[in-house]
Amino acid sequence: MSIFRRVSSSLPQVTGIAKRSIKSLTITGESLDSSTPSPSLTHGIHVFHCPDEVGIVAKLSECIASRGGNIHVADIFVPENKNVFYSRSEFVFDPAKWPRVQMDEDFLKLSKIFNATKSVVRVPDLDPKFKIAVLASKQDHCLVDLLHGWQDGRLPVNISCIISNHERGPNTHVIRFLERHGIPYHHLDTSSKREEEILGLVQDTDFLVLARYMQVLSGSFINNYGKDVINIHHGLLPSFKGGNPSRQAFVAGVKLIGATSHFVTEELDAGPIIEQMVERVSHRDNMRSFVQKSENLEKQCLAKAIRSYCELRVLPYEDNRTVVF
Repeated sequence: MSIFRRVSSSLPQVTGIAKRSIKSLTITGESLDSSTPSPSLTHGIHVFHCPDEVGIVAKLSECIASRGGNIHVADIFVPENKNVFYSRSEFVFDPAKWPRVQMDEDFLKLSKIFNATKSVVRVPDLDPKFKIAVLASKQDHCLVDLLHGWQDGRLPVNISCIISNHERGPNTHVIRFLERHGIPYHHLDTSSKREEEILGLVQDTDFLVLARYMQVLSGSFINNYGKDVINIHHGLLPSFKGGNPSRQAFVAGVKLIGATSHFVTEELDAGPIIEQMVERVSHRDNMRSFVQKSENLEKQCLAKAIRSYCELRVLPYEDNRTVVF
């Protein structure tokens, strides 16, 4: 996995927590000064993943506080009977007192002290948005929802291009939208040879999104791309893998349908799960209403997974699981 191959480092202000018997901890708070926050303050996010030991939280908190920063939210997870530590913190700071480059250096020092596997910091107001490419096939609902989410500012990404194995006419809603906003659309028909062309189009992106892309990416493509690929599966994995899971679920007579957003691996529909959503269905649903409910779940589930990823909420856990703060 390559979850978070980007950015740098920083963390929480929760002092006095030593070797924990707790499994997880969430702390929220506000500045001790209850007056209106200074307009010069900027919001930062930091995640940390390292072997567990006494003093991690104290050192991370001290690092932020020593530069005048103030933690507002801290999430900590220490799995039972495992020597591993995860945390995510949101904090405010004054960029004039804690320059971005200095912040990277400070947390790099801490990551070396604790032999961290992951130490990543992001300052949304200062750092460039994540650059993504979207791969889609014929069905538009997830693609259109992502485009509108980008347009409305609900998704903190920049879309570099849309790639599809389906040709869309010049007067379609998607093409008109892309032309208005200057987003390239590349139609590449299905062929393993076209994967090289796709790689050439996406090499400068931070991650890829498969918005109901109905082609299987080869292991060679995944390895050569080397960064994360997020997929939406119209089914509640691990049930109903592969093609047409909505029909599979309808025929099976399920009472709960779902959508699953997950990282793409070489094994079909088996990558680490980021987000899942469910909705109740009944014998009164026909195939049309069943699919409509499923598509609504897919849009919501994929958008939430992308936001979680961009907000540094997703961390790898064990071989095929995730921690999602």
